[in-house]
Parts: sequence; structure tokens; C-alpha cells
Amino acid sequence: MRTSVYLRYLITAAFLLMAVLFGKYLWDDNMTSPWTRDGRIKADIIHIAPDVSGVVTQVAVHDNQFVRKGDILFTIDRERYQHALSEAQAFLAAQQSEKTMRGREAARRQGLDAAIVTSENREAATSLASAAAARYQAAAAARDVAQLNLARTEVRAPVDGFVTNLHVHTGDYAANGSAQLALIDSHSFYVSGYFEETKLPYLAVGDTVEVRLMSSERILRGHIDSVARGITDRDGPTGKELLADVNPTFNWVRLAQRIPVRIQLDHPDDMQDLIAGMTCTVTVLQGHTERHAQSKGG
Repeated sequence: MRTSVYLRYLITAAFLLMAVLFGKYLWDDNMTSPWTRDGRIKADIIHIAPDVSGVVTQVAVHDNQFVRKGDILFTIDRERYQHALSEAQAFLAAQQSEKTMRGREAARRQGLDAAIVTSENREAATSLASAAAARYQAAAAARDVAQLNLARTEVRAPVDGFVTNLHVHTGDYAANGSAQLALIDSHSFYVSGYFEETKLPYLAVGDTVEVRLMSSERILRGHIDSVARGITDRDGPTGKELLADVNPTFNWVRLAQRIPVRIQLDHPDDMQDLIAGMTCTVTVLQGHTERHAQSKGG
């Protein structure tokens, strides 16, 4: 009878010990293992704005369409810029004629005897020829600018990507420098994992990373590219007279700040179906065990 009581106590103590060890394992895994569920898929977003102003005469794309680098997105009215180019070409032709005439006059005067043409007249002719040459170069530059403006009436995709947030339609007036749509670079997808600052000692640039998307069971492979070197301090903004506006209260329970870690995907094919803004879980697989052991040993 007494033996069975001792046996029950022993079994209970064994289960209690296992529960404590398992709880410690879970605590250590959560507190020291370099992983986070706060991950985001990101990409380079290019704001497409025309370089010249005018009425939009054609929109060649639709929202969420995939485009190749160099494809026309929309077109600005070309007529005004075509007239400007014609005017610049005509002015260039006039400056060409004047340059030729002044050059010939200077050459003739340089060949005449000093008894017929004074040195002052030679210098004046040479000066007029130089000024005509300078005006010709300015006219040529104006012609090139007019050609560039005419070419820029066709707004083209600078990279391969997806059109998004399209806010331009035929008949709209598009001002130069005012963004009309966004283009997501299809070759620029990466992952931004927000790790607690207490986990930063267990990761380093180059570590292998496993990314698990929340939308599916798909797993992506990558590596740590860089770690952000600063985040906003919400408790110490700049106040009046450029002095720190320090919060007078202090919370005894302090939450670890989350630091952005940029993760580069290793396989370009993994980027095909990604959407910027998707949520994912990021787990660092390489290097953290050795650094954890070294930090404990130190």
C-alpha cells in the first residue's frame, strides 16, 4: 500500500519535472531563438510622373497590369512640343547661317593687307564670329531640349513591374513632377522582418533565413542582407527651441523595441507571385546557435 503511494508521488513528480523542463524550453525558444511572426513582403515602388506637362491623350495600361521596361504607360499631348521643336530647328538654322557669314567675314579680313583693314577691324570680326558660334551652340542645345521634351511626352516604364494605383485617364491634365501611378518593380521583392532588440545578438548579416507566408504553406529561402541602424524614439520628440520633449512618465514594464531586418530572397522565381504588404513568419536558421553559446560562455 505504502509502495503504491510512493509510486504515485514519483510519477506526479516526474510529470511535474517534465512540465517545468518543457516550459523552460518553450520560454528559451521564444525569448532567444531568432524568429518573428512580424514579417512583411516589400518591394521597390516607383512613382511615375511625367517630365512635361499637358493633356493626357492616351492611357495604354490598366490597373494591376504587368508591363515591361520601355512600354508606354500614357501619352501627353504632343502638338505643342512638336511646334516648339520646329521653332527651335528654325532658330538653329538661322544661327547656322549667321555663324557661317560671320566666319567668312572674319576669314576675309584676316587675309587683307594691314593698309586696307586695321587690326581693330580684324579683332571685331573675330569677336563677332565667336559670338555667332556661341549663339549657334545655344540654339543647338535648345533644339536638343525641344527634342527631349517631345520624346518625354511618351511616359514609359523604367523597369519591369506591375501598374498599381492608376489615377490618370484620357483628358486629364498631368503636371510635370506630379505622380500619376505607381509601378512595383517585379525584380525587387524582399522581406522585412521586425525582430525584438533582445534577439539581435543571435543573428548576423549572411545568416540563412526561412520565410513562411501566412497566405499559404509556401516556404521561401533567403539570407539577412542588413539590419536597420535606427528607429523613431516616440518618447523623446523635438519640442520648442529644438529641445527634447521628454515624456515625464515612465512605464516600469518596458516592451522590447522591434528592429527592421532586411532579408534578400535567394531565388528570383520566388518573387513571381509575391504581393507587397503580405505577412510572413521569418526564422533564422544559420549561425544563431554558435553565437548564443559564445555569449553564454563569455
